[in-house]
Amino acid sequence: MRVHIASDHAAFELKQHLVAHLTAAGHEVVDHGPEAYDALDDYPTFCIPCAVAVRSDVRAGVDALGIVLGGSGNGEQLAANRVPGIRAALAWSLETAELARQHNDAHVVSVGARMHSVEDATAIVDTFLATPFSGDERHQRRLDLMTAWEAEHLTER
Repeated sequence: MRVHIASDHAAFELKQHLVAHLTAAGHEVVDHGPEAYDALDDYPTFCIPCAVAVRSDVRAGVDALGIVLGGSGNGEQLAANRVPGIRAALAWSLETAELARQHNDAHVVSVGARMHSVEDATAIVDTFLATPFSGDERHQRRLDLMTAWEAEHLTER
């Protein structure tokens, strides 16, 4: 699977760990930055291009998901969700990571590096990547409602 990943300064070390971990697990990892620690960087600079790349891959039929990381994960999730067609979910447990994929077919997971140990954050990411969308009719119906609203009310930028 192709895995796009981005962070801000608060999660730079976690991103570096996850890049190595996911690469060793056989994933094709695309790092959208930052390349170096900068305490004054801005997460939208990295998280939005990460989400755009996931959207491009998904539309092209590539098996791809994304990971955005920050101190809490909140802002990073918000940034990724600015990309039309992307569903980003903040996961704070194995269950929320699993449900984000099973029920919401989320394309991107957001994790807060200051909220979890490296081991717990890694387990959350692994769970997200390993969980397929259930395809249940009720979940697809809800996704279709969101997609229809987005198509009616948003325009590509």
